Amino acid sequence: MKLGVDMTTNVTVLRPKDVLHLDSAPIEAMYRAMGPDQAEHVITRALEELALAMSGMAAQVHGKNLQDLSRRLRRLQRMAEQLGMVSLCRVAGDLRNCLDLGDATAFAAVWARLMRIAERSLLPGGPLPGLVG
Repeated sequence: MKLGVDMTTNVTVLRPKDVLHLDSAPIEAMYRAMGPDQAEHVITRALEELALAMSGMAAQVHGKNLQDLSRRLRRLQRMAEQLGMVSLCRVAGDLRNCLDLGDATAFAAVWARLMRIAERSLLPGGPLPGLVG
């Protein structure tokens, strides 16, 4: 079957470019209160916990088991807030709203955004090292 238009020439690849919004105040406060060594340890541990939380939620969503996901997202929001990761906190809240509304399409889109934001936030040399030290 031949259509009048070659459909492959009309494909547009979308590359979302999410901007990471950060608040340096929580990190700066940790450094002032704890000193550089202790603050670095606390921040590193918090980032590890955040990565584990994301990994667990990814497995949960992949398995289509959304039970208690809202609670886990709320925990992620708190962790992100404590680290000044404004974008991650906000998108986790948006995803909780999608769950509450039962909007599967919005959930899929916001989940993809959460994964992109988390990935960029947790990359070695990501946004936090520029704020600390």
